[in-house]
Amino acid sequence: MYEYIVNLHMHTPYSDGQGTHQEIAQAAIKAGIDAVIVTDHNVWVKGPEGYYGEGENKILMLVGEEVHDQTRNPQKNHMLIFGAGKELAPFAKDPQRLIDAVNDAGGLAFLAHPHDPAAPAFKESDLSWEDWSIQGYTGIELWNAMSEFKSHLSGKLAAIYYAFNPASIAHGPFEIVLEKWNELLNQGQRVVAIGGSDAHAMIGRMGPLTRILFPYEFHFSAVNTHIFTPQPFSGDAVGDSRIVIDALRKGHAFVGYDLPVSTRGFRFTAQGLGTDAWVGDEIPAENGVTLQIKLPIRTECNLIRNGKVIKTWQDREANTYITTDPGVYRVEAFLFYRGKRRGWIYSNPIYVR
Repeated sequence: MYEYIVNLHMHTPYSDGQGTHQEIAQAAIKAGIDAVIVTDHNVWVKGPEGYYGEGENKILMLVGEEVHDQTRNPQKNHMLIFGAGKELAPFAKDPQRLIDAVNDAGGLAFLAHPHDPAAPAFKESDLSWEDWSIQGYTGIELWNAMSEFKSHLSGKLAAIYYAFNPASIAHGPFEIVLEKWNELLNQGQRVVAIGGSDAHAMIGRMGPLTRILFPYEFHFSAVNTHIFTPQPFSGDAVGDSRIVIDALRKGHAFVGYDLPVSTRGFRFTAQGLGTDAWVGDEIPAENGVTLQIKLPIRTECNLIRNGKVIKTWQDREANTYITTDPGVYRVEAFLFYRGKRRGWIYSNPIYVR
């Protein structure tokens, strides 16, 4: 399998972002990632998809959409749509109809920032997802970088501190989102987890202070979604875009916080009787399954089954666990950065049936 780093969920001047598609591509090339998925609010921008740059210094850009009902107050239930290839904002009022339309178009539907707390000091509303009666969506945005920043905005001093110290923001997905993901998985649903930057490059002003919150390049170096593909990118934008969408659809992905140390090289695989599995795959429990975890560096790692930690390793790069118990197995890894324990890797599950 081949690994590619994708940053997703960002905005341009077509909605409420500051950077053009070209500027986003340039920032992504500088950050050293492989692909971006732009998702402006309630508008599908046809045309900018494709490769930018040359040779090894190039980036694949996909264009999706972030859809929500603009007549709702507050405007909750935001949905990220990838790979549909058409405008779907007219379905925004009814989340289930929207999901059905995405599926009919062959696209993917992810619930954006499932927990997005209010920041009363800055008159920012709670924009969390509310309608959990829906069915048929692809997954959830497990970690949203801007929602986490928003959760720190207790007042002006906090805003100034984090605006000038963005590397101090990230600690991991909200516990309430992790709990909801575990709940959905334990109900038998296949729910793919992704990490999004929600990048806007907004201009923050407070008195004489002006600051970009936060440059695209910073976002692209932080919370990313790494995908695994059975074949490498060929350089053909249409075909390679299909490869990205297929990997996300199957859950062949993990969320990595790449700012402290790159998570490139993480692997979580399973070997059973005559078969192998990667994240997102199913494997039979018959005759036992060997779960293998490879980390890019020695650090803390948890193996989780059905939402509960069943094994913890400290200061290890390679870990093995043998089981005959069916369940939903996934991995979380942590490291210390800037004096605090922070979430580093959150894998999608391997389903042992």
